[in-house]
Parts: sequence; structure tokens; C-alpha cells
Amino acid sequence: MLNQKLNEESVFLRHEPCNDCGSTDNVGRYLNPDNTSSTYCFGCGAYHSDTAKNQNFSKYFNNKTTEMIEGEYEDLIKRKISAKTCKLFNYQVGTHNNQTVHIANYNNKDGLAAQHIRYPNKDFIWIGNTKELQLFGQSQWRDKGKIVVTEGEIDAMSVSTVHNNRYPVVSIPNGVKAAAKSVAANIEWLEGFNEVIFMFDSDTQGYEAAVECCNLITPSKAKIAKLPLKDASDVLVAGRGSEITDAIFNAKVFRPDGIISGEDTWDLLTEVSEHQSVNYPWNGLTEMTGGGLRRGELVTFCGGSGIGKSQVTKEICFDLIRKDEKVGVIALEENVQRSIRSLVGLALNKPIHLPEVYKTIPEKELKKAWKLVSKNCFFYDSWGSTDDSNLLNKIRYLAQACECKWIILDHISIVVSALDLSSDERRTIDMLMTKLRGLVENLKIGLIIVSHLRRPVNSNRGHEEGASVSLSHLRSSHAIAQLSDIVCSLSRNMSEGDNATEVRVLKNRFTGETGLAATLVFNKETFRMTEANVNFQEENTNDDHARSNDY
Repeated sequence: MLNQKLNEESVFLRHEPCNDCGSTDNVGRYLNPDNTSSTYCFGCGAYHSDTAKNQNFSKYFNNKTTEMIEGEYEDLIKRKISAKTCKLFNYQVGTHNNQTVHIANYNNKDGLAAQHIRYPNKDFIWIGNTKELQLFGQSQWRDKGKIVVTEGEIDAMSVSTVHNNRYPVVSIPNGVKAAAKSVAANIEWLEGFNEVIFMFDSDTQGYEAAVECCNLITPSKAKIAKLPLKDASDVLVAGRGSEITDAIFNAKVFRPDGIISGEDTWDLLTEVSEHQSVNYPWNGLTEMTGGGLRRGELVTFCGGSGIGKSQVTKEICFDLIRKDEKVGVIALEENVQRSIRSLVGLALNKPIHLPEVYKTIPEKELKKAWKLVSKNCFFYDSWGSTDDSNLLNKIRYLAQACECKWIILDHISIVVSALDLSSDERRTIDMLMTKLRGLVENLKIGLIIVSHLRRPVNSNRGHEEGASVSLSHLRSSHAIAQLSDIVCSLSRNMSEGDNATEVRVLKNRFTGETGLAATLVFNKETFRMTEANVNFQEENTNDDHARSNDY
């Protein structure tokens, strides 16, 4: 959206550099009706307003009583626009304040109403009554066929020049800040055309203004044209006028974000995916999930307390690091020292998080393992709970600034504990999972989360005692199951000292195959989880009970 702090009657003066972001010409300076000035940067959004009246701008004040000035129609040689075109659009060259100026004449319903004066230094002023203005050039055309709407008078005449002044072209009066307002004021006239093509400047503010204007036009009638250079004038001056024609005929029908025509999906169908699968550390899980981990997917590991969920995700993290994949680790139940020691311990096959073991490791050996682990991992240093907006920002930073393609969040339940639990916990998790799902899609990352379970209803055993896990056991919210691409459960009978953890795929959107995928045996000496050689053929059948309905 364009900045709403600017007064609707403010007049654009010129472009300036931005002191906030360093851009050379993204700032627009505007003269306000009270003779103060304001600036707005279309690059970084910085807005500044002068409180004192500025005498330097007094000559630009929109004086409604000033008499119109007269000029002549001349060739605009530098712009490659003929006097004939200028006459069609009533665009003249004259004198004002002892300077040679360009005069763009604007009509309202009663005839000539105002003049937009352009000085050699690119400053602008208005003379006359700027209320209820028509679009520049509007009075020259009758409604029919298609019409092109540009951001400035010179651009409109540039487009018209390419087509020998045969087809309707107009311009908004006062820049993109008021583009939607100008279109709305002349909407009935624009609706008389079969196609309305917005050809604004090829920058962010131009596109945003075009979208605002398209939303005012009857659906399927509005289009947005994309230019190869900044604006139509630049294209014409560069001798590439035919590309203006191409932009008009290649303009796409505007559709709100998220609406894609089936006819525009061929590239999506034939595109070779850049996000190849990365194997899990265990063959059985890799095979059942159709090739392992994939970017753009959200994978959830769930299990009872103490089952080994964190240990499993650390094994996955270490395996990704060994494969030269960058991983962001958000372990909310432990500090960074514990996290790095656990990962380095996996490289050494020793539990160096235990003080008595750590003391036995030579520094040279320790550093070698640390270098292997540290080069491809980043940690979020915040033990305990964190609010959801901060968490999402951290994930975005890890993905974009640190280039992490994989993020591990251990665990989602502790995020919720930071929020106001006077609100509905289920609703809170629903909202958080929806945001995480959106991040995965937008950033094209692989997100691995850990979730707790609630105790099974009507069961004498808990999950820690070997009770089977189903999707309905995920804590508090169905959104975890619904929005995850893959859900894996971990289970073993801890009360009987069972040392083998069964990994079951409860949901598999990629292939639909579910069931027992692997049995992991924990080695107390090395603190590693290795895959047992077990024949799963009897349990992993292809009947309806062994497949997910959501794929």
C-alpha cells in the first residue's frame, strides 16, 4: 500500500535521495496545502514532514486563482515526441516565472480546468482548479476497445507515438500516490473500454499502484503491462518502441494474489524441481517417505516424554551437516552449549555433554569434530519459551540471511507456553502452525518440528509404556497433523527398559505409505541411534489401513 500519511491534496514536487536507506531517487517530495513539505521513500517507507512553513516552496503552492498560461506545440526532440502528438494531448511549451516550462493541460467535465507545470529541474506545480480532473488526454478518446493508462504525461505521449496516435492512451494526473483516487473519479469512463491496461513505472511503487487501480476495475477487464526499462519514455528514447507494443499485447489479466489460471501452469508442470530429496540417517524411513527430507515440506516427530524425540532430530541434524547442508537449530529446552556439545558428540561417537566424558577428549580431536559440525549450523540462543512473532522472524532470518535450507524446532509446545494461556491453546497452536506452514512454502525450507502428545484416553498405558500413537494424540490441535506433510511417531516401553525405538509414519502426503518404518537402537556408550535390521514386510501392507488419505 502507498503511504497514507500524505495529504490527498499534496502536490508532487520532485524525486530526491533517501537519507534513511541510501537510494538515489526513491524519495518523493510533496507540497502540502498548508505550504509545508513532506517526503516519502518508496524504497524503505521512511516518512518525514516539515512542521514549519517553507518559503522555498511558496512559488509552487496550488493557487486556484492563478490565470492559465499559454504556450505553443513543439517537438520534444529529446523525448522523440512530435508537435503533432503534443497537440493531440494539448501539451505545450511556454514560460512561467521567467523559465521555460512544459504545460500539461487538464480538463474537467466543463473543459480546461488546470495546468500541470514542469520546470527544467523537474519540479512541478499546479495552476487552476485540480478538483474532479479527468485523466490526461481523456477528452481526446472515445470509449472502445482497449486503453493504456500510464504514470505520467510524457509516458502517455510516448505510448501514443509508437502507435501513430491511433489508440487511446491516458495518464493519471499526480503520480502513483493518488493513482487509485484518479481512477476511481473516472471509473465510469474507463469501464467503457473492453480492456484497461495499466503501464506504470517498473518499480515497486508503480506495481503497487497498478494493483490498487486494477482492484477498482471490473474483474477480467484490468491488465498490468511490464516494461523492460523504468518507464515508457525511457523505452521510446532507447529506440525500443516495439517493446512498448509487446508489453501491451503481453499484458496479463490482473488476478488477486493467489489466483492462477490453469493456462498459466505449464511451466509449473514441466519445471524440474530444484529441491531434491535428502536421505534420513535410516534407510527404512527414507524408503517409506519416498526419498527422505524435502525442502518445502513440514515434518513432525512426536512421542511421549523421554522417548528420544530430541535425540532423533539431533541425529537428523548431524546427518544433514555431514552432507554439507546448512541447518538452523532452535532448541528451546536447552542452551546452545548443550546443543553444540551434543552434535560434536555425535561426530565423536561419545556423549561429551557428560562432564566426565568431556574431560577425556583431547583438544585436537575435539576441535576437528567441532569444525565439521560448526561450519554448517546456526543456533538460536534463547533458552525456554519465546513469542511466536519473534520465532517466525528468527526462522526467516536463518533461512534468508544464514542460507539455512533446513530448520529444526524442538519443540512447538514450548512456544505456546510463552503466550497468553488465558486464550484458547488449541486456537493458538492452529494459528502458529498456519504461520509456520506459510513460511515453509514461501522460503522453500524443510522444517522439522517436535511435538508432545496427550495421554491416550481409556488406556491403562501411556506412550512411555509402549502405547501406540495415532494422529489424534497430538497435543491440543488438529492443525499439527493437518498442516504437516509427514508425521512420524516414536514409541518404546520405557518402564520395561526397552532400548529399541519404533519409528512409525502416521501421515505421508508424498506417497501415502504409512506404518512401521524403522527400529532405532540406542547405544549408551556412543549415544548414537542406529537402525536395527528388521523385516517390516508383514506390518507394512498396501491395504487401506496402511495408507494415508491425505496425499
